[in-house]
Amino acid sequence: MRDGAEDGVEEDKNEGGIGKTREGRYTLRTNRDKQEPVAKPKGRKKLEENGKEGESTMCHQCQRNDKGRVVRCTKCTTKRYCVPCMTRWYPQMPEEAFAEACPVCRKNCNCKKCMRLDGPIRHLKNLTLEFSDEEKIRYSKYMLRMLLPFLKQFHAEQLAEKEMEAKIQGLPISEIKPQRSDCEANERIFCDNCKTSIADFHRSCPRCSFDLCLTCCQELREGRLQGGDKEVAMQFVDYGLDYLHGGDPNKKEPACEMVEAITLDPAELKSEWRSAESGIIPCPPQRLGGCGEGILKLNCIFPDNWVSDLLLKAEELARTHDLEDLPNNFEQKCSCLKFLGENAIGSDKLRKAASRKGSEDNFLYCPTAKDLQHEDLKHFQWHWSKGEPVIVSDVLETTLGLSWEPMVMWRAFRQITNNKHEQLLDVTAINCLDWCQVDVNVHQFFKGYSRGRFDSCGWPQILKLKDWPPSNLFEERLPRHGAEFINCLPFKEYTHPRSGYLNLAVKLPAKSLKPDMGPKTYIAYGVAQELGRGDSVTKLHCDMSDAVNVLTHAEAVNLKPEQLLTIKDLQKQHAAQDKRELYGNKQILNKKEEKQQSSENGISRLNEKAFSLALESNSENKTNEPMDSDLTNGNTLYEKSDEKATMETLMLEQEGGDVGAQLRLCMGKNKADTNNCNVKSNLPVETVGNNNSDISSHDQQNFLEAPKTGEEGEKGKYSKEESSSTSVSGIMSGSLGESEGGALWDIFRRQDVPKLEEYVRMHFKEFRHIYCNQLSQVVHPIHDQTVYLTMEHKRRLKEEYGIEPWTFVQKLGDAVFIPAGCPHQVRNLKSCIKVALDFVSPENVQECVRLTDEFRVLPQNHRSKEDKLE
Repeated sequence: MRDGAEDGVEEDKNEGGIGKTREGRYTLRTNRDKQEPVAKPKGRKKLEENGKEGESTMCHQCQRNDKGRVVRCTKCTTKRYCVPCMTRWYPQMPEEAFAEACPVCRKNCNCKKCMRLDGPIRHLKNLTLEFSDEEKIRYSKYMLRMLLPFLKQFHAEQLAEKEMEAKIQGLPISEIKPQRSDCEANERIFCDNCKTSIADFHRSCPRCSFDLCLTCCQELREGRLQGGDKEVAMQFVDYGLDYLHGGDPNKKEPACEMVEAITLDPAELKSEWRSAESGIIPCPPQRLGGCGEGILKLNCIFPDNWVSDLLLKAEELARTHDLEDLPNNFEQKCSCLKFLGENAIGSDKLRKAASRKGSEDNFLYCPTAKDLQHEDLKHFQWHWSKGEPVIVSDVLETTLGLSWEPMVMWRAFRQITNNKHEQLLDVTAINCLDWCQVDVNVHQFFKGYSRGRFDSCGWPQILKLKDWPPSNLFEERLPRHGAEFINCLPFKEYTHPRSGYLNLAVKLPAKSLKPDMGPKTYIAYGVAQELGRGDSVTKLHCDMSDAVNVLTHAEAVNLKPEQLLTIKDLQKQHAAQDKRELYGNKQILNKKEEKQQSSENGISRLNEKAFSLALESNSENKTNEPMDSDLTNGNTLYEKSDEKATMETLMLEQEGGDVGAQLRLCMGKNKADTNNCNVKSNLPVETVGNNNSDISSHDQQNFLEAPKTGEEGEKGKYSKEESSSTSVSGIMSGSLGESEGGALWDIFRRQDVPKLEEYVRMHFKEFRHIYCNQLSQVVHPIHDQTVYLTMEHKRRLKEEYGIEPWTFVQKLGDAVFIPAGCPHQVRNLKSCIKVALDFVSPENVQECVRLTDEFRVLPQNHRSKEDKLE
């Protein structure tokens, strides 16, 4: 099967570059050899009322001259900014700074013209990296050493199929000449059975062009063909708004169909489509996508012997440069891990993210962007080769300072209708409560981002935009932000989307059809509390490529006392509904079990006490300061001094008697981005502004805090040491107490995936998805993207299976590197804007291959299969 664009893809002409200083730092550089002298223009003159000439007072930002006093730039002498624009669009920049050098001179102006890179900073488009010849040789050796084993494996698979073809035809293998497929440069061929992209050798029907990859050919001959599983419909029923908040379901016909997951009986496939004993593969019958008449012939995309010749050249280079004799640097301990334990906590390049006993990977490599030197690339590669995430902090401080405020992005995106920029103001968001789509005006969405939105029941309405604007339009719709994002990325050898020398994604031919690697924006509302339903989360999933995710903006939304009380009441209704649906009419046998089953998503007793604490705290400490003052004082989340006791109390509160008898509740209403219901949500909403009676985020968080009662203390199974060893407790220290914290990440190790999958299969009925329907089945525990593990689930995961993720809070300006093959989930503690980019590193090619094998056997209509196997 073919998939491709009709027109060729033209190469971009680079106007600028990013060079390195001697210390290895990146700097912006243009490729223009000569700079034409620019005459300093004089300020515009206008006629005053008395007929005399005067200087213009038109503001560069708003292009108006009727807003009063302006501040003139003494550096360029041509730009002016009015006081209202300075106050609204540059709140962190004093007037003196405008006079010294205006935003245009600082290259961070956020007016419409500059946002489109139509102004004086248009040279920032298409920035590229420059590498010395020495660096290119060193990186090429590194890639050759990493990729040579996979090239050998790829060649062996093709050679085996060529030998099979020689056997079929009764000819020597030297006389086998596969036929070249008629494939354009910008066209992609993929297997019609498993939907995997085909790189070179494959079999194709000359009658109907049915294509089959070599893996499917081998499985078919062995009688174990996978990847062609039947599509079935899984129904999610819209029971109405009352059901979302604990009510009984209204009997309705299914309003939404989700196709997910039941496989066709392999015996049925075998009976209809088999290979001959000689190895000949007939074209499958029409119901399986073929014509049922032809014989699949061996075809190739590249010229014959192209792969074998490439392998010979690679092996010769390896011998010439003694690559196989080079010492394996990755077997030695990285220098930043010389001191583990208490000494590591104070390290400025390590961040504790887990408390696994007897493990040396509890600390993550976390350098600061401004301190990165060229030799830090080796540190990154050491940890990266081990499959560990890496966090680089304060990457935004390396940029020109462009604002990522929501309204700035909205203005940049809101294009006037003309020949150059078309209008696009409405977007589709996902409601995290019922996982359905809702149409919303961009401006209204961003208002809710800052002020909050609530449904008619008073429950926080958490909306998120994923991939907005579409990644293929990101640098077109937000060109200035795109340039700023690319510039802030650390380790550009890996992350630069066009010139990263160690980014295998950029090695594809210029006119080939490339996969969508981003950049992509993730914009979502968020609150500090783990609500239990409708949380701002990205559900557990696993990407087959590497990724880097940067938190560019975070803003806390404060809740009022009456809103907290409403949430508390609704949580009780949610818990009662969970109990009914999980246990039906099963009789409660004793008081102890009744207490366990009334845990209200694991935090009921906490909420009951702590809501009172939050309200009492608010009544005693009411202030007339606006919400922004809370951010200034750093009281957005936890206070550092209270954090440890808070989390220990939370863990003990969530303890019960027999874990197997406890109520298995879905605490985390989660985001499965690829399995969203394609229907519109009609939930009534209310945008709520902040006023003086708002409770700060710190006081809101108090509803998770409560003193431990004597009875609960007796029931607690864990000592303080065991409780604090959980990753959730460990990572909260300090991180949540800082105003920069925006998102809570959980990233699992690759070696823990089997146990993680087993846990989800065991507890899948405790999770809800579209329309708040309980999950009725699981196709793949991770790739379904229908599960978010709450704090309670993570505690039980460690208790039952002995595994825990790396857990940490992503702060403003943090760039999180996620290795391919590591399952991860995210919960937004505030309204957040994150920008992500995919890349393919040489170290993780093996994981890409492994995940390809996993995705190819998913049912045909599985969303993850569609998204990943490009």
